[in-house]
Amino acid sequence: MKFIIDNWMLIAVAVTTASMLMWPTVMGATASGLNPTAAVQLINREKAVVIDVCEPAEFAAGHVVGAKNVPLGELEGRLAGVVKNKALPLILVCQSGARSGRAVAIAKKLGYEQAQSLGGGLAGWRTANLPVEKA
Repeated sequence: MKFIIDNWMLIAVAVTTASMLMWPTVMGATASGLNPTAAVQLINREKAVVIDVCEPAEFAAGHVVGAKNVPLGELEGRLAGVVKNKALPLILVCQSGARSGRAVAIAKKLGYEQAQSLGGGLAGWRTANLPVEKA
């Protein structure tokens, strides 16, 4: 007990450090982002449509094979014209996963209940050694 009282600051730092190291793991387990393997299965089994919400220049530099480009700023106005069947699963992609997370909220507001973000974005897709094409 004397050790705990004498070293309470050291123990507090250790607990804080451990918590900070565990935070990404805990958040990764609860994130709604789709991993690349699950995305491929969704594309192959359920004919999911891949929508890249990057700007045209980013899209031209590299994107998921077969993806359609609808920049995030234009998503609300153009998504219904690009994907007419709201029952199809949507996989929304950007470079890192940040913009696609916002795109999921927009898609769901428009009635696309099966919209999901690709966790890690195109960077995660490339890390998984999945094919990328250039426009």
